[in-house]
Amino acid sequence: MAITISRERLLDRLIQYGLLARLHRPIGILILLWPTLWALWIAGNGKPNQLVLTVFCSGVVLMRSAGCVINDYADRAFDPHVERTKLRPIASGRVKPKEALALFVVLCFSAFGLVLLLNNYTIILSFAGAFLAASYPFMKRYTQLPQAYLGIAFGWAVPMAFAAQQNTIPNEAWILYLAVVLWALVYDTMYAMVDKDDDLKIGVKSTAILFGRYDRFIMGLLQIVIIGLLIKTGLYLKFGIYYYLGLVTASGFAVYEQVLIFERDKTKCFKAFLNNNWFGASVFAGIFFEYLLT
Repeated sequence: MAITISRERLLDRLIQYGLLARLHRPIGILILLWPTLWALWIAGNGKPNQLVLTVFCSGVVLMRSAGCVINDYADRAFDPHVERTKLRPIASGRVKPKEALALFVVLCFSAFGLVLLLNNYTIILSFAGAFLAASYPFMKRYTQLPQAYLGIAFGWAVPMAFAAQQNTIPNEAWILYLAVVLWALVYDTMYAMVDKDDDLKIGVKSTAILFGRYDRFIMGLLQIVIIGLLIKTGLYLKFGIYYYLGLVTASGFAVYEQVLIFERDKTKCFKAFLNNNWFGASVFAGIFFEYLLT
């Protein structure tokens, strides 16, 4: 017996899946895309291979979407009890858990299909990337540092970008990777500060809880270390004025984030998280113009 789906039903499913994948909130795509572009431009000496660039940019969208889907699946018992997440598609019952799993598989296989266009080294690294992305949402149950694990997962695009461009991972790639890991730890802690009260009630772990009253101080130190690692990357690559102007601008945004989180106001903490888009963009602008104008 043939199964027919009305146009309205199909449109509703597509809308719900888009909401589940957070396509209406591109900030997650952007903060994952910026370090990927940092690595692609450096690995490609300012002229990344067009196929590699297309694959990685598309992969960022697909894997970020997959990460959101599996995150909501993993948190389906928690999200209904959190003010900010209770209306998400799974939490509100608009998408069934098995639908979410199916969507996650489709997104992952789509991303893997793109990776198959690249060299074998990158394909091998992609398995580790997929594992990190799929396992991250469950870490908040077992570790006080899920934000650090997110950084390890999000930053994996950096060594993959070098592998795709150069078929090797040089020292500067690992320095950059560490900077990205710590950056994700900082901005996701800002994000976690928004949910801190709810997380304490339901028993979810986070660095916002772990750091306690030292949260601003620790994040400030980490931001200094991040800038230091980016400076070290520039020195290693013998970058000039344009790169460091980008870092100065990024440092200004980091200071602004400290101002925003000073009173730990939830709205301002979320604004600080969003501000990291401009931090990432500033670093990329420095890299881009360094290669373009020197």
